[in-house]
Amino acid sequence: MTFEAVQSGPRAEEDAYLIRRFREGDASAFDALYEKYYGRVFSLARGILNSNEDALDAVQETFVQVWRNLKRFEAKSQFSTWLYRISVNTAIQHARRSKRHRQNTVPLETAETLPGGTVPEVSELKEQVYQTLTRMREEDRAVLVLYYWENQSLEEIAEVLGCTANAAKTRLFRARERFREIWIEMEEIHE
Repeated sequence: MTFEAVQSGPRAEEDAYLIRRFREGDASAFDALYEKYYGRVFSLARGILNSNEDALDAVQETFVQVWRNLKRFEAKSQFSTWLYRISVNTAIQHARRSKRHRQNTVPLETAETLPGGTVPEVSELKEQVYQTLTRMREEDRAVLVLYYWENQSLEEIAEVLGCTANAAKTRLFRARERFREIWIEMEEIHE
C-alpha cells in the first residue's frame, strides 16, 4: 500500500502533499502542518489535562515527536488520526508525570484572568462539567474529549486509541458512566 493510498479527501490530500514536501527537505511544510493542527491538538490536550499550561507542554512534546517520526509515517491511517493518537498518548503520559493538574485544578475559564485581575463569569453547569472531568482518569477524559469535543466517530476514536470500534464504544460507555457517577457524587456534596 502506498502512502497516497490511504489518504483521501481534500484535507488528507493536502496533508499528504505537505508530508511529501517535508520528506524532501522542506521544513516549511512541517510549519504548515503545525499551523493547521495546532488548535485541535491544543484543544485535545487541554481537555485531557484540564490545564492550559500542561496542555502547552503536551502540545510541544507532541509536535517534537511528530517532527522526529514524520519521515517514518507509513499512512496506515490518515495523518490526523496518527497525530491525534500521539497527542492523546502524550497528554496521558504528561498527566501521569505531573500531579499539579490534579491538586490545584480550577476550571479553565475561571483560571484565565482578564487584564486588571478580574475573573470572567462562568456558568455553574460548565464549571461542574470541568470539575467532574478533573476527577476522572486521563484515559476516560481522552475518550470523552475525542467524542464530544472533537466530534470523532467511534471508528476514528478506535484508530486513535489503537483498539477496535467495539472497544472504543465500551470505553466511551464506561467513561460516560464514570462521569455520571462523579457528577451525582458532586451534586450530593453540594446539597
